[in-house]
Amino acid sequence: MDTEGKPLASTLDAVEEYKEAVLVFAESLAESQALQGYQFFKVFDENQLEYIILVKGETDDVYMVGKMAAFQVQNLLIAYKERFDKDNFIKNLLLDNLLLVDIYNRAKKLHIETDVRRCVFIVETKNDRDNNAFETVRNIFSAKTRDFITAVDEKNIILVKEVKNGEGYDELTKTAQVIVDMLNTEAMTKVHVAFGTIVNEIKEVSRSYKEAKMAMDVGKIFYPDKNVIAYSRLGIGRLIYQLPLPLCKMFIKEIFDGRSPDEFDEETLQTINKFFENNLNVSETSRQLYIHRNTLVYRLDKLQKSTGLDLRVFEDENNKMNLSLSDIQGELLIISQFTLYGDVRKGRRPNFMNAL
Repeated sequence: MDTEGKPLASTLDAVEEYKEAVLVFAESLAESQALQGYQFFKVFDENQLEYIILVKGETDDVYMVGKMAAFQVQNLLIAYKERFDKDNFIKNLLLDNLLLVDIYNRAKKLHIETDVRRCVFIVETKNDRDNNAFETVRNIFSAKTRDFITAVDEKNIILVKEVKNGEGYDELTKTAQVIVDMLNTEAMTKVHVAFGTIVNEIKEVSRSYKEAKMAMDVGKIFYPDKNVIAYSRLGIGRLIYQLPLPLCKMFIKEIFDGRSPDEFDEETLQTINKFFENNLNVSETSRQLYIHRNTLVYRLDKLQKSTGLDLRVFEDENNKMNLSLSDIQGELLIISQFTLYGDVRKGRRPNFMNAL
């Protein structure tokens, strides 16, 4: 019988009536006990109670048979541990190393529900083999027996979490934030957490794991300031990340005329990034870069000459601001901001005191 009093294999009749006695024995400190004409024996696996054996009779011979049976079952647990161990099963499930029929057979033998809603979280630590972080995550979810914590490499902790009915991605985001905060305060380590979509079948857990991995990779590129990244909220980053590499190389070659963006120096890259961050505002960009606006204009002109790209003009099929001043051969009248403050209400000479 298992620790909840459910018969797993029996040659006895009406063994269900001993369920209460099994539960009481399971809570006791004794490893064996004679009760109601039966001998009770405990079977452990790494100090964890797994099964209880009942043998009818109270004689010494019956006791010896029961001890031998418990010993043999314990040896079988050790022999099949690698094959049917839950942690090993979860790892192979995540990595897609199991056939569909093996997934359900092993899940049944390990008493793992197959039709529970689940989601996979990846916790990336700063240091390799961070045991403190691993134990902290394990302690957070230790009370939830249907959640699994494992690791498939040296840097990532994997959480396969059960998602209750009614829970959605907002609750999963809160769970991820709890992990980040707990590891920051208790394990004194900064982590990034990514999670995939919710799946309804155990066979789909590997898909949620792959989504979580992609969310982690995309998050590092497009959302480096975020500690929690959800696959369902990657936006355009997911689309760009999944573009074929040959297509990306072709695009770069086409736009940059054979040059690579990697050839730009740090100053040029910083200028481009700041210019776009400030919505093409020359004044604000030059202020944040601590340079004169004429210096910024010079850099933009230099970039245009070397690449043929003018960052200040973009094509627009709706004829909205898609031509520069030189394209229309126009003229420009520049009025100093200083003169706008001139007060001509009195006398013949403007008063510029408000401009000071």
